[in-house]
Amino acid sequence: MTNALNRRRFLVSLAAGAVPAACALVTSRGLAQRQPPPAAEQLTHYQVGPHIWLRWDNAPFTSYRAHPKQKYPYFYPVMGPVSGLSLTSETALPWPHHRSLYFSCDRVNGGNYWQEGLDRGQIISTGPRVAEATPTSVVILDECEWAVPGQPVQMRDRRKFTLAISSPRLRLIDAEIEWIAVTDVTILRTNHALYSVRSAIDLSPWGGGTLVSSEGAVGEAATFGKPAQWCAFYGKRPQAKGEPVEGIALMDHPRNPWAPCPWFTRDYGMISPMPFNWIEQPWQLPAGQSVHLRYRVALFAGSPEEAGVAGLYRSWAEA
Repeated sequence: MTNALNRRRFLVSLAAGAVPAACALVTSRGLAQRQPPPAAEQLTHYQVGPHIWLRWDNAPFTSYRAHPKQKYPYFYPVMGPVSGLSLTSETALPWPHHRSLYFSCDRVNGGNYWQEGLDRGQIISTGPRVAEATPTSVVILDECEWAVPGQPVQMRDRRKFTLAISSPRLRLIDAEIEWIAVTDVTILRTNHALYSVRSAIDLSPWGGGTLVSSEGAVGEAATFGKPAQWCAFYGKRPQAKGEPVEGIALMDHPRNPWAPCPWFTRDYGMISPMPFNWIEQPWQLPAGQSVHLRYRVALFAGSPEEAGVAGLYRSWAEA
């Protein structure tokens, strides 16, 4: 009885001022256990080797996957707040090398850290860990090395992910990344670069969803190569009860080195503020220097307007 009362008070307090009180009882696709294990009614985490799992109300939220035999670390699944279905695809045609929510790059000193075999380059985690945790947020820290197997490390990155339950209809994943040149680094023009989202098929225009930018542009033709504060996919989830509307937005911080950055967008479900697709000369970073990058991903119920995505961007950018 005590657990049930605590859970109810917590959800009501979380919803106060953010969403109508009736929404306080909404849980991921209604799968919350009626008698959850102790403390499972909040944001919980556990680590299995190089994988960190997060659960909300004992239903999956996401997993940070950092196995040394994969191309790069990534998040999957990335669950919608009301459907319990992933908002991202772990792999899908026509480009199955995309992995849900990830940070990578091609043409780095001749290495390919985006696609092709592991022999062309890997981003290898030195071991992720949970650094902080509250009932509604978790901070994951990781350090990664960029190298072609058997060759010297070319770059390192230090990444901090803050994952939070903002309300029953909104979840946030904030990324802070320091990208460091170990040796002199040259990146050639490439359309495979940096922080990216591969959406679930049903949210993409190919699957009946909508692609929209902060500038009000809709679809690949109107958003490709255009600067924007954020881009988002959203749509009905036909596999979920009641076909709720959900979406995922990726935000590019105004203090990132290339802001306002042109976006690489695809109607099949790909979005990324991708600076190196538009450079006229190779981009260079001398050994020992670094760039600091910040991105926000919002997982929301409803349309971007209903979820207040523009306001979420402003509050994050001004912080």
